[in-house]
Amino acid sequence: MKIHFIGIGGIGVSALAQYYLEKGDEISGSDLASSEITDFLQNKGVRIVISNKAENIQKDFNEVIYSPAVKSDNPEYQEAKRLGITLKSYPEALGELTNQYSTIAISGSHGKSTTTAMVALILIKAGLNPTVIIGTKLKEFGNNNFKMGQGEYLVIEACEYDGSFLNYNPHIAVITNIDKEHLDYFKTFSNVVKTFKNFILKLPAAGFLIANKEDKNLVKISKGKFTTMYYSTKQKEAIKLKKILKIPGQHNISNALAALEVARILHIKDFISFKVLSEYKGSWRRFEVKNGIANNKKITVVSDYGHHPKEITATLTAAREKYHNKKIWCIFQPHQYQRTYYLFKDFVKNFRLVAIDNIIITDIYDVAGREEKNINEKINSKVLVEKIARKNIHYMTLNEAEKFVKENIKSGEVLIIMGAGDVYKLVNKF
Repeated sequence: MKIHFIGIGGIGVSALAQYYLEKGDEISGSDLASSEITDFLQNKGVRIVISNKAENIQKDFNEVIYSPAVKSDNPEYQEAKRLGITLKSYPEALGELTNQYSTIAISGSHGKSTTTAMVALILIKAGLNPTVIIGTKLKEFGNNNFKMGQGEYLVIEACEYDGSFLNYNPHIAVITNIDKEHLDYFKTFSNVVKTFKNFILKLPAAGFLIANKEDKNLVKISKGKFTTMYYSTKQKEAIKLKKILKIPGQHNISNALAALEVARILHIKDFISFKVLSEYKGSWRRFEVKNGIANNKKITVVSDYGHHPKEITATLTAAREKYHNKKIWCIFQPHQYQRTYYLFKDFVKNFRLVAIDNIIITDIYDVAGREEKNINEKINSKVLVEKIARKNIHYMTLNEAEKFVKENIKSGEVLIIMGAGDVYKLVNKF
């Protein structure tokens, strides 16, 4: 089969493209900009085009799969429709795949990538040979976000944005938490909760829900014909995990407990799970620690994907626990004008409370196709910094932030580079 992917540079879409490539299909894809991911796919034999044009669609394509970010006025989408080629969204295509396996879907507003990674690595160590589609790159997968397995299990990260996970049919569902996230789509928190409830109800009678007992909203909706298993950082295993986990923070103890519960449902021995969890060093941009240099000064650089107020607090609190006597800097790039607007008060409150020595907030990363018209006139980073109004907080561009930190950071200090946009490119400058 010939399959073309629109938006192939997306973290989920790229994993699905690799699945079909492994199956022997002929794969092509397009994106608006080249990236590490598109380069990686090209090296694996995928034909990549950096543009969105009608001529990228060939008559002999069997299917065109498109990213949720792609709108119906996209020229490639329009051309595929005109030619009568089967069109599927990424969630629809992944949903079809979930029917072919015994699927374990990990969802939640925060922590799903880390939990998915932990679950996948435990299953691999136990010899279950799962196929894995995850929203981050793992060193254990050769710095990839995909692994083809030969076993009966499919482990996927299940995103709630756009109701994507309602296309999936898992046998085991994990929900780490429910929070005020993706309000550009959901509008209200009650809509977020309702959508998670609909996802839960997709579980069959013989299925399992693994839910965080410390999330009151989740507990309220976690009843059904399936079996519900709860986990909590108050259970005895949390003490052991705190001692053995290499990745810091209470939130990661919680993620590990969720993974442990999946393993127990699959009758994987605890000693295997604890060994895997003790060896897990984290994934791409999830508290990823590197040795850095700033004007010949040796520093520690932490790259993190956190972009929601709760994720920011969790990461910065974990950093303070890990580097309790060191001076900590943070360069944060807000992700999406709408998220910044809807959660403005939470950003202000959380940044006021975190025990970080120097904070730099850069310009908001504009997410194409997902912003309300003129929303950038209502909100910007300068206003956010002024409202936070704490000592040693600055608004700067990315270039200014790099220069300022290099000139002022001292040897032995810690720099956290945080956000879901292109701020990660700064990591290579240190």
